[in-house]
Amino acid sequence: MSECTQLNFLIPPQSKDLHDDWTFNGASTRDLTHCYHDYPARMIPQVAGKLLDSFGVSAKHLFDPYCGSGTSLVEANIRGINASGTDLNPLARLIAKAKTVTPDIESLKKQISIFNKMVLEENFDEIQEPQEIYGIRRLDFWFKPEVIVRLFKIREFIKTIENDDIRLFFQAAFSETVREGSNTRNNEFKLYRYCNEKLKTFNPDVFEIMSSKLQRNFIGYKKYKAKFDNLKCHPFANVYHFDTVERIPEDCIFPESIDIVVTSPPYGDSGTTVAYGQYSRLSAAWLELEEPDRIDRKLMGGKTIKEISSFPSKLLQKSIDEIRKSDEKRAREVASFYADLYGSISNVAKVVRKNGYACYVVGNRKVKGIVLPTDIAVKDFFENNGFDYINTFIRSIPNKRMPSKNSPSNVIGAHDNTMTQEYIIVMRRKK
Repeated sequence: MSECTQLNFLIPPQSKDLHDDWTFNGASTRDLTHCYHDYPARMIPQVAGKLLDSFGVSAKHLFDPYCGSGTSLVEANIRGINASGTDLNPLARLIAKAKTVTPDIESLKKQISIFNKMVLEENFDEIQEPQEIYGIRRLDFWFKPEVIVRLFKIREFIKTIENDDIRLFFQAAFSETVREGSNTRNNEFKLYRYCNEKLKTFNPDVFEIMSSKLQRNFIGYKKYKAKFDNLKCHPFANVYHFDTVERIPEDCIFPESIDIVVTSPPYGDSGTTVAYGQYSRLSAAWLELEEPDRIDRKLMGGKTIKEISSFPSKLLQKSIDEIRKSDEKRAREVASFYADLYGSISNVAKVVRKNGYACYVVGNRKVKGIVLPTDIAVKDFFENNGFDYINTFIRSIPNKRMPSKNSPSNVIGAHDNTMTQEYIIVMRRKK
């Protein structure tokens, strides 16, 4: 190992750090490259940063097994910590990569100027409106004709960018442009089209949207690059697409090589919590990412088990048994998610070095009116895999991008408030 990756020991957290407020009311969550792209149920950078400052003081390698748009990777890198993450959503991986690459400032600025010049020309004579985009049924249902032509022109421009890192920068901005230029209700995670009355006056200028995204992201990137360049040792960031439920490939991450895990797993299956696949579908299709309409089935709990196994968590088992009394099918759906979560934790536990930390940020949702104690389950799952419990911190999440209500019983019209608190569970692997 190089000087940048060798770790001799981990400094235990100072007790004064353990009881501070974790809510971060009023804090900007869109600083640096965190401004690049919105994402459902995103862990705010302040939480990831505080966990690293409290438990990863001498850490050299962070792992995020459900990295989403890369919040923890960015926070690790600006502290000089190498970072590896994985996610099954191809759009999430693209955003995470874009937020952690470091293209040359002047080259990036020049490419943005070239794009803005193209926008001013607005010459559509040679542009043929695409008849279809793979992954989007009824293209004209989701986008207005002029929007389709302009998005196509932007996409073709991005394809001409030779530098991979700069192309990623543009693709991240393009993804948000697709969402905001589409006929979808942007305050929803699932695909819902605007009503006809709204569409009569909805005329988005996607060139203007794209230009503003590029400018905003460029400002954030300059701040990130300044921090990165001031580091004595420049860390790496690797973004993978393996499924931690199945395994963690040793050619990506060695056993016992990770100093700290900082992550926020899904709070439940995509069908009844956050539909990551639906949120990503239009952008993923325009970006020509793989299988944009099959993501949710691949995520934790995406496939329902036939038999409910027993879990090494008495409180979780009790909750599932209570659900089972009224709805066997729903209990199996819930159990499917926790079976996958346990499988993932078992694999994550193997890559954490002795005395290394695992920090999980979770929420306890309701199903059939019964609270599912995910915080306790995570604690029990890690203890079953050779970890000691350190602490649980509770924070309110009034501003987290999640559905305000869900259907805990899967009955149309029956709604309940979603989680308003997060639980930050900290575990440490035994010596």
